[in-house]
Amino acid sequence: MNPTRRIAPALLLPLILLLAACGVSTADTSVGGTGDGTDGKGAVTLNVGDQKGGSEAVLRAAGELDDLTYRIKWSTFTSGPPLLEAVNAKAVDIGGVGNTPPVFAAGSGSKITVVAASHGSSEGEAVVVPGDSALKRLADLKGRRIAVAQGSSAHYQLITSLHSAGLSLEDVDVSYLQPADALAAFSGGKVDAWAIWDPYTSQVLRNNGARVLTTGTGRVNGLAFQVAAPGALADKAKSAAIGDYLERLRRAQGWVAEHPEQWAKVWAEETGLPYEVALDAVERTNGTRVSVAVDDAAVASEQEIADTFEELGLIPRHVEFAAFVDRRFNAGLPASTTAARTR
Repeated sequence: MNPTRRIAPALLLPLILLLAACGVSTADTSVGGTGDGTDGKGAVTLNVGDQKGGSEAVLRAAGELDDLTYRIKWSTFTSGPPLLEAVNAKAVDIGGVGNTPPVFAAGSGSKITVVAASHGSSEGEAVVVPGDSALKRLADLKGRRIAVAQGSSAHYQLITSLHSAGLSLEDVDVSYLQPADALAAFSGGKVDAWAIWDPYTSQVLRNNGARVLTTGTGRVNGLAFQVAAPGALADKAKSAAIGDYLERLRRAQGWVAEHPEQWAKVWAEETGLPYEVALDAVERTNGTRVSVAVDDAAVASEQEIADTFEELGLIPRHVEFAAFVDRRFNAGLPASTTAARTR
């Protein structure tokens, strides 16, 4: 599924995500994998949802898949929302997503449970404009066309950014586009701005000459989550495997922080991103991430996101985010660090 390198670099990542849209697992035949999309050995199989260049890639690069006493079967998804649909359908036991997909999944009544969190820089969450754009301040977005993926972390970041300038979604012309379509619209001048996250941010800054109008720093919480199926947590053997899996992820995140260039090379090979773009994203966002507890502060920050989308009528019911959290894996983790509130 690796695209040819003759394709223009600015189009590489969206194409990869479109190729992954088939929704089937993508087997990894590198050392440690079986060639059928599984790792490890044992009677227990943990079905893990992933995104291209995500948990599987970093665990393998950090050597954390070498001594598994259970099996991991990987399934690759294009983004968080379909991954959480699979968790709800019991097709996936656990998977990693950003800070907003769990809110929408909870709002739709999905059976999901947040079991782990990580925190990183929000600099990669950005509203970008073309380099020659006349837009200089957030207030200049009034009446302008802005692309954003509905229900994404960028969606919330856009709302809070507009709010800081005294604007709302009603003051702008929002085009709800997934990244591949949004990149085409942005590159073709069909939108005036794009609210996006890394590595797309690093991609358009380096390859498209884009300029950052604002970032998510101080506006979004910088959290990402591991979300499990309640049934998997109720199974003693699978719960034990989940605990071990989370420990491996924590160690792998530490490895990324200590080996940014090595990880950028692996990430580039996994996703088709140019190495320079991958390194930019690692240094800006990916390499800053650390494991934190799913604590009261994290829950309160997510509750704020849920309340915001409820007020806008974008989720169909009230969400008490705490009801979708299991804190059994918090032991020994530092408190979460959440961004200052803007509302």
